[in-house]
Amino acid sequence: MRIVPTIALFALWLVLSNSYHPVHLALGVITAITVVWLGTKNAPQSRRFGSLSALLYMPWLFMQVLKSGLHVSRLILHPALPIKPELVPYETKLSSVGELVVLGNSITLTPGTITVEIAPRKLIVHAIDTEAKQDLLSGALDAKVGTLFSANGGGK
Repeated sequence: MRIVPTIALFALWLVLSNSYHPVHLALGVITAITVVWLGTKNAPQSRRFGSLSALLYMPWLFMQVLKSGLHVSRLILHPALPIKPELVPYETKLSSVGELVVLGNSITLTPGTITVEIAPRKLIVHAIDTEAKQDLLSGALDAKVGTLFSANGGGK
């Protein structure tokens, strides 16, 4: 059993649920164990993400979400509402299903962008304006997710 990811997921459960009732605690433990077991069983050995990388990725993603949230807020509050929505084809270097799912979900979590479609090595993303499109096309998120899934949890 992988104890560190299980504890990390259970801690996340506690933070998100904000409930310490015994039934909730039991459900949290069962869920954490099940997710780690299923993830370990289904992930190819060389493409599992490292726990340390995940701990570094989460604050980085949070800052990207915050930055994009402020940008979208400015767009909404601007009297002219200067949006220019566009569907953007995005080629990625990532190939495993896990990498693509994390990339697509991370894009969707970031305000101003939504992953519309995922295909092998290609995503279709709706961007609210040119700045959101440029943030996506910079490749920073792609690189971070690649590092997250590197063979040793370090660099790719």
